[in-house]
Amino acid sequence: MNIELKILDWFQTLHTPVLDKFMTSVTKLGNAGIFWIILTVLFLLIPKMRKTGAVMAAALIIDLLLCNVLLKNLVARTRPYDVNTGVQLLVAKLHDYSFPSGHTAASFASVAALYFAGEKKLWKPTLVLACLIAVSRLYLYVHYPTDVLGGVVIGIIAGYLGYRLVKVLGDKFFRAKNGGEQNEHGKYNSNRTPVDDFSDPRNH
Repeated sequence: MNIELKILDWFQTLHTPVLDKFMTSVTKLGNAGIFWIILTVLFLLIPKMRKTGAVMAAALIIDLLLCNVLLKNLVARTRPYDVNTGVQLLVAKLHDYSFPSGHTAASFASVAALYFAGEKKLWKPTLVLACLIAVSRLYLYVHYPTDVLGGVVIGIIAGYLGYRLVKVLGDKFFRAKNGGEQNEHGKYNSNRTPVDDFSDPRNH
């Protein structure tokens, strides 16, 4: 933990008024996953993006269960500012545990969901934002580096599980709708028209 505190202390040497404002603004985008939730809702409202929105929604729900409900309470790690009480915070103290970083986990769950859903034009720019949010948590002294790394891993897992869940449910829906009839490519037919392959980015 001493090494991690030293890393956080190093981030404190980077503080400038401009960077302080930038990092506090960036981190607000991850508060309660608000940016990612808004993006998910927008996708769900756009017909051609609805499947991607469903994957993101599933990923965020899985992330919430893994991160906030299970791991934070199971690990019960103290926040770094409660260990180094001399640090001056730029944000209000939080009332939940430190590991893993919820901001980071939600961000990477969303990025992973976009990646697995085949959204090539979207996952790369959102990855940049996710990385900035993750770094902001270190800059603001509210998470240890391993909290952020844990958030990255959990987020990617949640993104993949969200993708798989929606794909399985989608397959079952089309199987039930079409009486289990499959074409030669293993996709379910409706009036002889191929069903969209969720894993094919061309369908987005």
